[in-house]
Amino acid sequence: MDFYAFPPVAAILDAAYSLLMGLAALLEPLAGSAAAAASVIVLTLLVRAALIPAGIAQAKAEQTRSRLAPRLRELQRSHKKDPERMQRETMKLYADEKASPFAGCLPMLAQAPVVAIVYALFLHPAIAGHANALLAHELVSVPLGTSLVGAIAAGTASAATLGVFAGVTVVIVVAAEVTRRAFRPQMEDSTDAAAPAGAGIARIAGALQFTTAVFALFVPLAAALYLATTVAWTLVQRVVLRRIYPLASA
Repeated sequence: MDFYAFPPVAAILDAAYSLLMGLAALLEPLAGSAAAAASVIVLTLLVRAALIPAGIAQAKAEQTRSRLAPRLRELQRSHKKDPERMQRETMKLYADEKASPFAGCLPMLAQAPVVAIVYALFLHPAIAGHANALLAHELVSVPLGTSLVGAIAAGTASAATLGVFAGVTVVIVVAAEVTRRAFRPQMEDSTDAAAPAGAGIARIAGALQFTTAVFALFVPLAAALYLATTVAWTLVQRVVLRRIYPLASA
């Protein structure tokens, strides 16, 4: 059974399809033939705008971890030989401060379904029983349903295809590298195997941004545009929020 034909899923896809087609119609006077691509970017901005409160929570969580860093290091020294107790004391410290080492994960998790929807919209020739007109739209003569890896495997990759995906990949990689350099997790130099979970999550998040560049080569161009836009937004948002919620001085 086709998962995307399941009525609730098909209804969600159809609603997303109608939204993108509506946005494309509104943007066509300005964007012309790239209206559908522009609608994906606008959709990304709308999703990220809705997640601003989660971004604020993430910035506050980073600020809290920064403030607690000296006490966390002291717990590591005091209970180095008792990892279980160190973990209990660490979690107690976060609980006493009404904070969580895992706070701020929502922006990453909340976007997964959106990426999946955009991926599906530009993968299937029919949506909820009707033809998928989105597949007829292009960006610089590259269909939005084309993936770079798929085009290369099929022998249909043109110079435009390579150029467009190169541009998308450069945006993701540059934004990821700037983010990695500007937002190195605190306690990065710690050699303790039981380093607080917050620092580990930050490292994973940094690695995931580079993984996004690889992932973008396998998904339809529309989904790659979504990924590039959200990575760029994340960088700008974190710069702004870091100024509003600065970390504690070392």
